[in-house]
Amino acid sequence: MDNAGKAEVSAQELGLNSVGEIYHNLGYDELFEHETRNEEGRVAANGTMMVDTGKFTGRSPKDKYFVHQKPSFEHIAWGKINQPMAPEVFDELYGEVTSYLDGKNLYVTDGFCGANEKTRKAVRFITEFAWQSHFVKNMFIRPSEEELKNFKPDFTVYNASNLVNADWERHGLNSEVFVSFNIEKDVAIIGGTWYGGEMKKGIFTMMNYWLPLQGILSMHCSANVGKDGDVCLFFGLSGTGKTTLSTDASRKLIGDDEHGWDDDGIFNFEGGCYAKCINLSKESEPEIYNAIRRNALLENVVSNDDGVIDFDDSSKTENTRVSYPIEHIENHEPSLKGDHPKNIIFLTCDAFGVLPPVSKLTKEQAMYYFLSGYTAKVAGTERGVTEPQATFSACFGEAFLPLPPTVYAKLLGEKMEKHNVNAYLVNTGWVGGGYGVGKRMSIKATRACVNAILDGSIEKAEFEQTRWFRLNIPKALPGVDSALLNPRNAWPNKEDFDNSANRLAGMFIDNFKKYIKDSDDFDFTQAGPRR
Repeated sequence: MDNAGKAEVSAQELGLNSVGEIYHNLGYDELFEHETRNEEGRVAANGTMMVDTGKFTGRSPKDKYFVHQKPSFEHIAWGKINQPMAPEVFDELYGEVTSYLDGKNLYVTDGFCGANEKTRKAVRFITEFAWQSHFVKNMFIRPSEEELKNFKPDFTVYNASNLVNADWERHGLNSEVFVSFNIEKDVAIIGGTWYGGEMKKGIFTMMNYWLPLQGILSMHCSANVGKDGDVCLFFGLSGTGKTTLSTDASRKLIGDDEHGWDDDGIFNFEGGCYAKCINLSKESEPEIYNAIRRNALLENVVSNDDGVIDFDDSSKTENTRVSYPIEHIENHEPSLKGDHPKNIIFLTCDAFGVLPPVSKLTKEQAMYYFLSGYTAKVAGTERGVTEPQATFSACFGEAFLPLPPTVYAKLLGEKMEKHNVNAYLVNTGWVGGGYGVGKRMSIKATRACVNAILDGSIEKAEFEQTRWFRLNIPKALPGVDSALLNPRNAWPNKEDFDNSANRLAGMFIDNFKKYIKDSDDFDFTQAGPRR
């Protein structure tokens, strides 16, 4: 049994009365040994640790809370996403969590969130399981030995995943699960769910609180950089291709999910990647496929008795995942930073088949589509979804925004204007008809659109404007069938297209009304579709 990393912090420093063994900042090999010895997972044929996250294979957004207290409650956009918890309820749950963890063997993991040393946050995670320590070691920026000597946490996460809140009804909560943030005390507590993503997205949510109040834009996006230093940001909801398109062998990956934009440029929040694995293949996504090896951590995948993984098997969940250190991507940017972006790409998977494969946006249109955060779910992906359903998630990440969405939109507009940034809308969804009639844009054709943006050749194209959404689209692009570039031309029945476009335009218009209720500061309706 290894002793490395043990007892470098005391129970009192952790806010506990007593502990068993403290496994502090274990290395990857030590974590692997603990995971194996504790029987927390199985080892895949290629050496990767595989774990199951139990009942919950995704986040529990209805169980996320902020303590309702001064001064933070004045900034938070309260509602279904940011639910209030009374201070006395938090204090009671905090007492239960710390009592539960008292006397146990614990894994304590320290990491940084934010690659810019000026604004990064030092975060400490206290967990029961070695694999949860492994997960946060993958996902956050790993401090050097020297930095660990002087590490003082700015924020602490207590993960008591086996503890459920039996008094949730008395507390007025949603269920026995709780993921609660106390901004004033710099503490979060988790109970009732094993899902590792709660820790990752929890700290992302906190960065989305802290940074905008300092004038720094926090973003749910991926970022890469070309050989000439040109940075591109990719925004998009799940299933739109954000991770796939930003992981490009010809460009260095800055990060695949969470970034900040300050006066120095772009910086990654994380030190790793968290990619979906469902239907993963070496042919379609070689960089991600090759990143799955020893030190990576697979969640909820299915394998045979020999540990050979079937990435197409969704019997446990559609949300199979892998976390890995960013070093597993051969062509990554070691600094995790880049200059101010040259291009921003908003990705959408339009299952109605109405939006063009690529459109160049004005600054006003960029604000409109950023605040709209549109994509569509298709039949078969969720129970009860029998036809395309429009999804609008402000800033392409509403679930993680503690502040009003317009705060982030205002910062984006200011930075785009200051740094003369181009913006584009890229549809990775259906063309020539909606879901079930048309066909999905091939990755090859989408990459051709993205490459034309990145190499600047799209700027030389002749543009025309679509009728309903009034988007500026190129008439021709290398590698893309010109018949697809104007979506109406690709539909055999033009009347059907007009009806679908009119319907989707109405959904956009209805969704955007919430931004112009209180003031006209964000009245970008003229940049949106017309019916």
